[in-house]
Amino acid sequence: MGKRTDKSRLLYLVPLIGTIFCIGYILAASEDVVYSDYIRLVNSYLPDVWDPKKFFVADILTRIPVNYLERIVNVMFFGYSTTFEMILGALFHGVAALLLTTYCRKRKLGFIWYLFLMVFFFSLNKWEMLTNGTGWCHFLAFAGFYYHYMIWDRVWARQMVKGARALGGPQKAAGRRQDQRKDEAGALAQDKKDRIWLQVLPWLITLGTAGPYCGSYSAVLLLTYGICFILDWIDKKKPDLRHLLYSLHVLIPLGLYMLSSSCVVADPTDPMGTGRSFSQVVSDTPGLFPKFLLKGFASMIMGEEVMLELLTDLDKGMLLCYLAGLLVLAGYLLALWLQVRRKLYRTTILPLMLLFGGGLNHILVLAARWVFERSSYGMSSRYALQYQIGIVGIILTIGLVFGQRTKEKAWVFAEKTAALLLTAAILMGNVYTTYGELEKAPYRKLYAKSLRAAALQYEEIEDEELTRLFQYSHGPEKIRQALRILKEQKWNVYREH
Repeated sequence: MGKRTDKSRLLYLVPLIGTIFCIGYILAASEDVVYSDYIRLVNSYLPDVWDPKKFFVADILTRIPVNYLERIVNVMFFGYSTTFEMILGALFHGVAALLLTTYCRKRKLGFIWYLFLMVFFFSLNKWEMLTNGTGWCHFLAFAGFYYHYMIWDRVWARQMVKGARALGGPQKAAGRRQDQRKDEAGALAQDKKDRIWLQVLPWLITLGTAGPYCGSYSAVLLLTYGICFILDWIDKKKPDLRHLLYSLHVLIPLGLYMLSSSCVVADPTDPMGTGRSFSQVVSDTPGLFPKFLLKGFASMIMGEEVMLELLTDLDKGMLLCYLAGLLVLAGYLLALWLQVRRKLYRTTILPLMLLFGGGLNHILVLAARWVFERSSYGMSSRYALQYQIGIVGIILTIGLVFGQRTKEKAWVFAEKTAALLLTAAILMGNVYTTYGELEKAPYRKLYAKSLRAAALQYEEIEDEELTRLFQYSHGPEKIRQALRILKEQKWNVYREH
């Protein structure tokens, strides 16, 4: 048994390799130059990153406070390097993979399923997040989500074991040995620590790192606590009010975030969609919403750019895209069916929480972006980090069920066939996406180099070209202002000049 445990530690090499792969891609596909969202950030917070007036504002929580600390470090030690932030994002993505590896080791997930999970997790379907350093804090936030969900998974598993014993389970107190008592004492101490973290983490994550993602994070926790409260009450015939306490520690930080969000002053130059009402859109284009969702689901099999290129080559319109979306939707339903039929949630609740998270993120992206009336908006690589949490839940559910033994052979055959078809499609699609993005990396690098060259001579470039190059639609004067700040401080592209 000891040798097996030692060998299982080698699994931690996989997230390490995946993280190195992501950093390698970043270096191959990007340059240390500001553009897009960075223009706004430079104008808003630089050059004086220590200015308390920029920190103590009413809508501080919507600005993701951890960014202030990172920005100070970046300016002081790296001269405001976008590459530094991109690598930070890759490192925190690796931390999330390490957390999942710990879970997979504990649950003895089959090696093939674990490897498949990691291939998907480090897919380049999220290339846009990796090569835009402003998203580093989102990778940190999702690592925090995984960590919190895993803590509740441990606590819930102990509650289920304790409940089974209280109902006369196979392990009775009178028959325990001394070493079993020690194990229980250790488990009790760990349980107390975990329950403290359940109360602390929502404050740290919601108020410090999650930003707009705190909505789905909080909803997943509240939904899960509610379900577990009912199940525990049914089993033990009495309510465990601690579930309500943990919910309260989710609701209060969420309420504070929403209060801060209400203080945001909208930028009049921000695009607000087409300006049409919900009823007008539904009346004129009723297919927008299902198409938006299906394309978002499909992006988890194959990334947007790679898929559109393939569809163009096949000349089949969007039919295959919608079929891919339906396949992923069927995967969610299959995973939920397996959860209910096998009662997997009684053993480990984490996969079900991830399924909730993925589904909620698809709905939230639709709710925020339908105003642009473009069904392809949901396919964007920038949303892959949000969507993929649900696919992780699907893979874990299927992998854990495959490890179970059952006598219902007919149903097992049908379930396994469906599961294998789904996972094969996700695996092949994401490998193809990663291959396609690796091929595009040199061209993205060339574009980034052209940005550096443009930044060094921005005074001579015409407004329209400057707006196109730096992908910032709020006026060329804003771009020039940001580049002027960096040039005066000798930061970013101007460090060498």
